[in-house]
Amino acid sequence: MTVFRNMTHEDIASGLMLCRYAGWNQVSDDWQIFLDLNPTGCRVAIDEAGNVVGTVTTISYEDHFSWIGMVLVHPEKQRQGIGTQLLMEALQSLSNQNTVKLDATPAGRNVYLKLDFVDEYGINRMRLVGNSFQAFPSSSVRVILDTDFPDLLKLDCEVFGADRRAVLERNYSRAPQYALVAETKGQIRGFCFGRPGYNFDHIGPVIAQRFEEARDLLLGALSQAQGKPIIVDAPDQSRVWTEFLSSLGFVVLRPLIRMYRGSNAHPGFPEHQFAITGPEFG
Repeated sequence: MTVFRNMTHEDIASGLMLCRYAGWNQVSDDWQIFLDLNPTGCRVAIDEAGNVVGTVTTISYEDHFSWIGMVLVHPEKQRQGIGTQLLMEALQSLSNQNTVKLDATPAGRNVYLKLDFVDEYGINRMRLVGNSFQAFPSSSVRVILDTDFPDLLKLDCEVFGADRRAVLERNYSRAPQYALVAETKGQIRGFCFGRPGYNFDHIGPVIAQRFEEARDLLLGALSQAQGKPIIVDAPDQSRVWTEFLSSLGFVVLRPLIRMYRGSNAHPGFPEHQFAITGPEFG
């Protein structure tokens, strides 16, 4: 019999094991963020032997919307309803939220449609291996300073649809080399962050008013990657952006579908989000 309980910090090793089985990119610090920001919204499935065989995480962004991520089930325990039950546990923990969002795989989408989730837009996970960018491409791109955060967070809240300062600050501390702003005449026009991963470093979010600013931010981040393999999760809303990524050598690993359940009263401005933080964070 499978039982479900809140995830604890002692379960992180098991969560990482499930990530490795699935070929996912998360590392210990990613799990730590979920447990620090919403410990009662992270659940695990336990089998008869006391082993963690499934996980789900949630995170809330103000009262605007919440996010479901890290739905993982041990390969030997799949197709037994554990993933669906973990999803239901997450939805129960978010029952007071008007809107719940997630980024689904094409296979997972069919499950979420039955639970009243609807499509918002597509996302492509794209990979670049062996980049050799050497310098910031534009004088308007520079490293983020602490004094940038008030204006940066205002822009992010407008585009993302909610305040996510805690997540961005964690990524800033984990990978300051990828934390860049695009500035014109003293005004912040865009920014990007990144974080380390098990298989790749992950660049995102990339927020910008215009394509040109997003382009320069990404090139600036790539110049800091020192040849490491990189992934971005790019909303599939701009042909110009997708073609630009392809021109750099990015290739699509898999598609995702952003979905929501509820009113989606705070959609933000997705057209200014050129790369998301990640499907587990939004």
